[in-house]
Amino acid sequence: MVAEKVHRPISGWLPLLVTVVLLVAGPWLAIAGGVELDSRGGFPALAQMIGGILLFGLGFLSLFGFQAIAPNQARVFLLFGAYKGSALESGFFWVNPFYSKKKISLRVRNFETGSTQTPEQKDSQGKVLQRASRTSGRPSKVNDRDGNPIEISAVVVWRVVNTAEALFEVDDYEDFVAVQSEAALRNLASRHPYDSEDHEVSLRGNPNEVCDQLEIDIQERLDKAGVKVIEARISHLAYAPEIAAAMLQRQQAQAVVAARTKIVEGAVGMVQMALDHLAADKIVELDDERRAAMVSNLLVVLCSDRHTQPVVNTGSLYT
Repeated sequence: MVAEKVHRPISGWLPLLVTVVLLVAGPWLAIAGGVELDSRGGFPALAQMIGGILLFGLGFLSLFGFQAIAPNQARVFLLFGAYKGSALESGFFWVNPFYSKKKISLRVRNFETGSTQTPEQKDSQGKVLQRASRTSGRPSKVNDRDGNPIEISAVVVWRVVNTAEALFEVDDYEDFVAVQSEAALRNLASRHPYDSEDHEVSLRGNPNEVCDQLEIDIQERLDKAGVKVIEARISHLAYAPEIAAAMLQRQQAQAVVAARTKIVEGAVGMVQMALDHLAADKIVELDDERRAAMVSNLLVVLCSDRHTQPVVNTGSLYT
């Protein structure tokens, strides 16, 4: 792997002054030498003219060494294919004019899985015909651990932390981040069920744990590209359309069963409390048959989903 080397270029203000002097003094010496050579001739005049031309050429060449680096921007320097270092500080600098300079952004970026990026298009004159754009993400269809088809997508926030690895270890680090994030998301979705009743980690029931694991999985795949994942969050999660209706009915049935369970538990407790109060206060003595009838009536009243119609017994207690 290529190790990142921090290159600290010199400030560009003094070289700028020297370059301006060379660009002004060079033509003046060349013109003066040419006039002297035309009028008197001789080697000193020829040397003065050649020196002026060389000074102007040196000043012109020096212009290619100036670099203005904005905050959260970096420059990677190559000298005839050899990596010389990366300038990570912002400011106005001067470097070797023969360096090849590659710009790379250190800013925080984000994208949604399933989106596609359209590169910037320019004509032969360099005019921008179409700016770079990114389409909205389309959810990926994948089977969860139980084999149910689901749709899932995630938002990944990342930044470059190693310029050398980002440029030299992978062909296109932005495309590499997108592809590997999509692969990690699919792999994560296939390892967990969409929903679970056994208190195990599920995609819908444990979003924080799933997102933390997704961030770790993506980071493991992007370590070689010099990229740090700041955050990874699931932005869309749903059953695939072909089974969505059936799964909705199942969820509704589970909700009804859970609600009925709570109602029955509460009703049994209320019946027990009523029997205990009757026995403790000695309001009425009930045999087993009458106790069973009372329990049945109370459970019907408490567990019914409709209002019950009371029947008033006008006879004696046992008639």
